[in-house]
Amino acid sequence: MTVQDELTPREIVSELDRYIVGQHDAKRAVAIALRNRWRRQQVEGELKDEISPKNIIMIGPTGVGKTEIARRLARLVRAPFIKVEASKFTEVGYVGRDVESIVRDLVESAVSLVTEEEKRNVRVESEQRAEDRLLDVLLPHSGTMDSPLPEGGETREKLRKMLREGKLDEREVEIEVQDQSGMPSLSVMTPQGTEDMGIQFKDMIGGLFPNRTKGRRMPVEAARKVFEAEEAEGLVDSERVRELAVERVEQTGLVFIDEIDKVAVRAASQQGSDISREGVQRDLLPIVEGSTVQTKHGSVRTDHILFIAAGAFHVAKPSDLIPELQGRFPIRVELSNLSKDDFVRILTEPQNSLIRQYTALLATEGIHLSVSEDAIRAIAELAAVVNERTENIGARRLHTVLEKLFDEVSFNAPDLDVQKYDIDEARVRTCLGALASDEDLSRYIL
Repeated sequence: MTVQDELTPREIVSELDRYIVGQHDAKRAVAIALRNRWRRQQVEGELKDEISPKNIIMIGPTGVGKTEIARRLARLVRAPFIKVEASKFTEVGYVGRDVESIVRDLVESAVSLVTEEEKRNVRVESEQRAEDRLLDVLLPHSGTMDSPLPEGGETREKLRKMLREGKLDEREVEIEVQDQSGMPSLSVMTPQGTEDMGIQFKDMIGGLFPNRTKGRRMPVEAARKVFEAEEAEGLVDSERVRELAVERVEQTGLVFIDEIDKVAVRAASQQGSDISREGVQRDLLPIVEGSTVQTKHGSVRTDHILFIAAGAFHVAKPSDLIPELQGRFPIRVELSNLSKDDFVRILTEPQNSLIRQYTALLATEGIHLSVSEDAIRAIAELAAVVNERTENIGARRLHTVLEKLFDEVSFNAPDLDVQKYDIDEARVRTCLGALASDEDLSRYIL
């Protein structure tokens, strides 16, 4: 049973709440869409194949959590995930970059994901094999080590015990590792949109050259890691990885298409680059509707991949997308602007909050950072004010404000002879108040 099987929509929203403040409607929509994928798997008969995913369009300004919701969702269910920008498919001619590269990149993401899972499954066996290889290296030289081993019949098992107890970790051994420097360097230039052909050609040519090894001296502890990685690689069935990866993409793949509003075409404008944008939409349509894409790992059906599109839609509207593409995104959710109170929660509540990140960073220098509640409210207020007066970039404004606030202590931390560094409201106002009040300065600095 996977994580996806275990989590109900309410539990998915609860997990997302640990990292993302607010935006309940968007979290609810993705939670339902995710659970519906599991429900489809439980349906029997031909009807199962007829149930298509309910793709989602998120509407909202930058920095309010659109991308983070999709990214956290993929991590939560360990699904293959890729983020692409729709505007990237308009840069070359009227067609732009090959949209099928989205699926190929998604498959590569799945291969990496499945490979790591398979390596964890064979971890015990790979560790045992690595240990045996280390013993083969150590035993012939047992009599010439810097410090003597037990005299009179040091057996393989005694050596194994010393190895497991870490008594040999600092010993140096010479092992054979793959020699990458001897491999010829090969660069393949391919036209835009045919990158996968170059990858396949390089893989084919690379297989013609034999693996070369060279001797290297390293501590036993490092050699163990090298052997474990090599053994795990050998134990993993590459063909099984390919099959599982393709299946994972087809059943649980998640594609996040950002800046979808950049390829929307307003009804009053139908010339020049707008024709290119409409062409990108029509290229995306078969992938979203469901088609077969050829990859180097096999054919991939896109019928049940979940697509989440997002855009600010300041100028264009979702209705400016071509009708066929609109129909493939039946769920629309609007994300709200972030307020001062939201900024306070973002600074303190999430497990990866910015205050916690700076606290952990300065702790490595032996400095205990303390930020008062009044200071946090002042930071949130200043960030909200700058967003109102200049460009609203949402929670990303907190990064620039905090970086400016912590600039002095971050630079001087190695030389400070203090164990505690306190930030109160007065320090925040002194450091940032003048910048925030000057619109020209805040535009360039904050």
